[in-house]
Amino acid sequence: MGTTPGRAEPRFPGFDVLSQTAVWDGVTSAVVLRRLGPHGSLSFFGPAEEAVARTLLDRLLAQDDEPRVPVLELIDQRLAEGSTDGYRYSDMPEDGDAWRRSLAGLDADARERWGRGFAELPRDAQGALIEDVRQRDGSWHGMPAGRVFSLWSRYACDAFYSHPWAWNEIGFGGPAYPRGYKNIGFDRREPWERAERDAADPIPWIERAEAAREAHRKMVDSSGGGDEDS
Repeated sequence: MGTTPGRAEPRFPGFDVLSQTAVWDGVTSAVVLRRLGPHGSLSFFGPAEEAVARTLLDRLLAQDDEPRVPVLELIDQRLAEGSTDGYRYSDMPEDGDAWRRSLAGLDADARERWGRGFAELPRDAQGALIEDVRQRDGSWHGMPAGRVFSLWSRYACDAFYSHPWAWNEIGFGGPAYPRGYKNIGFDRREPWERAERDAADPIPWIERAEAAREAHRKMVDSSGGGDEDS
């Protein structure tokens, strides 16, 4: 049935948002289906930037296994077209320049700290460098660190959750126009929707994950590196 990112069992077994394309209008269908690719060569990022950006986005979204949502390709297309959010902070450069500078900064940090490029590091070391930016107060490579991390995560999440595979993962039924929804309410589903497998409150898991991430970051910092991917 519907493809979901990675190798985990789908949360909504039997659900495939693409089964609903017949009830979307033609323009909407064309926009959504174009996100499935195939995607050609990158237009905005160069080869060196691609290596850093692809690795960064995989870590941010925990895309460690195939199939992967083509997040980098979607972001590259957006930046090449100059399709930004329509605003920027006064203490930040334009989004395209901010991406280039931040990728160069991340790679420079990796080489200064471990003598290798960011894409060549083990995953836990990559995560530690990203976490440094997330938690840093003040400037990082001439830009506010918090705004840099916001830029990365904003573009990453926007691209990931614009893709039908991500919709399958979260059980999203796709564009509501012109079909609409009629079964509105808690635990009510449309005929095409499916129940979530092993539904549970995510908050305790998130709290445990944050605590584990912080403990891991401290361990990596104290050891001066990380173990190879397992």
